[in-house]
Amino acid sequence: MTSKLRDLSPSHIQDQSRTLTSKILSLPSFVQSKNVSCYLSMPSGEFDTSMLVREILRSGKSLFVPRIDKTVDGRMDFLQIHSEDDLNSLPAGVWGIKEPDLSYNDKPRANADEAGLDLILLPGLAFDRSSSRLGHGKGYYDRFITAYTQNDRAPPLLVGLALREQLLNSNTIPTASHDWKMDCIVTDKEYIHRN
Repeated sequence: MTSKLRDLSPSHIQDQSRTLTSKILSLPSFVQSKNVSCYLSMPSGEFDTSMLVREILRSGKSLFVPRIDKTVDGRMDFLQIHSEDDLNSLPAGVWGIKEPDLSYNDKPRANADEAGLDLILLPGLAFDRSSSRLGHGKGYYDRFITAYTQNDRAPPLLVGLALREQLLNSNTIPTASHDWKMDCIVTDKEYIHRN
């Protein structure tokens, strides 16, 4: 899958990303949400979230993006982005992906774990039609969702964002008990809802 994604042209990815962004913005679960987490995409080889995160900010929703906690192995937090200027000023972090600093305008950024999330838009190396997700092997999202749902807190709606090349047949991706299934997977051509 990694080599397949590497071979996709930037224009092919951008065409799918534009269509997929429109589909996400029209999802009833997105329209009704207030606090949304969305990843900031890698420089190449995956759905480009740059248009989507700007639209989330313009919609007046609270946007939370990932930040890898380098002090705790496997831990990721989601911190609030306040504006497009804030978004544009983010420095590159792990793997060349932009990440927020812990503070903004000399105040600590809001953390999604405390603020609560309605929706998490997740990346993946691949997804399958049985709602399974193959991440990049670090387990950041699975750990975050498991910790978030402790104390009987309901999980946010989990929506996988995929290029059509990343969507595989049902039961293709091996899963373990700690792996979270997606509630919905969206490509530029289809919606797959978990049964």
